[in-house]
Amino acid sequence: MRHCLALDLHDDPETIAAYRRWHAPGGPPEAVIRSIRAAGILEMQIWLTGPRLFMIMETGPDFSPEAKAAADAADPDVQAWEAMMGALQKTLPWAAPGEKWTPATRIFDLAEHG
Repeated sequence: MRHCLALDLHDDPETIAAYRRWHAPGGPPEAVIRSIRAAGILEMQIWLTGPRLFMIMETGPDFSPEAKAAADAADPDVQAWEAMMGALQKTLPWAAPGEKWTPATRIFDLAEHG
């Protein structure tokens, strides 16, 4: 299953550069990468335009966002990463209370147009 989510960074060149550095190969701690894979996330990409981020995830059939959130909440290494990244990020204005990454809704698929 494909999940597409969006989030903003603080619109500051230094913040954006730091976020890019932290997400380069070798940037995220191994505990974070391990938690992503353990949750059943098969592929994950983050795209950037200006201060806006788009995350695209491909997950297996057993993926549960709730289970991933619970596992992450119990992992101090993941929580430290989330706190550090949270200082660089800001939620979208229309995000639900407590929502960080906001799900996007697919409105077009070329495959549906013959």
